[in-house]
Amino acid sequence: KPKEGRFRLDIRKKSFTMRVVKHWNMLPREVVEDPSVETFKVRLDGALSNLI
Repeated sequence: KPKEGRFRLDIRKKSFTMRVVKHWNMLPREVVEDPSVETFKVRLDGALSNLI
């Protein structure tokens, strides 16, 4: 007997990943290539505040 709800869960996982990749690709290169977590957070906050 097939498991109910499993297929739908797999689709949600993939669509979430695709949405994250889409937004990640829209970030400026300076944000994505930061060497440390702290500078990444600061630049990410700046990049996201520009989108709003």
